Amino acid sequence: MKTSAEADFRAFVASRWPRMLRTAHLLTGHHHDAEDLVQAALAKAYVKWDRVRRADDPDAYVWRIMINTNTDRLRRTRLREWLTTRIPDTAAPDGADGVMERGAVLDALAQLPPRQRAVIVLRYLEDRGEREVASLLGTGVGTVRSHTARALKKLREHPGIHAAHTRGGPRP
Repeated sequence: MKTSAEADFRAFVASRWPRMLRTAHLLTGHHHDAEDLVQAALAKAYVKWDRVRRADDPDAYVWRIMINTNTDRLRRTRLREWLTTRIPDTAAPDGADGVMERGAVLDALAQLPPRQRAVIVLRYLEDRGEREVASLLGTGVGTVRSHTARALKKLREHPGIHAAHTRGGPRP
């Protein structure tokens, strides 16, 4: 890669890393898996960097690489991990309602199918429009709407989210 292209790629990575890591964490449910996902996506983008930077929207191109890499990762996973933030031997909750609510949301997101999770993360946590999400996922706007409706229904029915709402917390 030429020096100017490499400098351009380094600047891109430096400016997008925190947002990509946050999105990847919400997609994977685990910080270490999120770092691996972002690194894998950026490695693929690096190989195709000349094509990526000439694209109409390089951000969308790289986010699409990340989403597809996550989908491939989930297809290869034979044994599912069930991550939890709860330690079974604790005597009593520590009273940190914010931590519990965040854990409930992450747990509820982890229960969603990958496409529904991607739609929710991109629509509400990345604050992207329906058309942009459809473009990133390579699907139609109607499909994004139906995935959104189904995912929100599942999130509302999730016991952890329901408990957080009855305590006065936000509800999706």
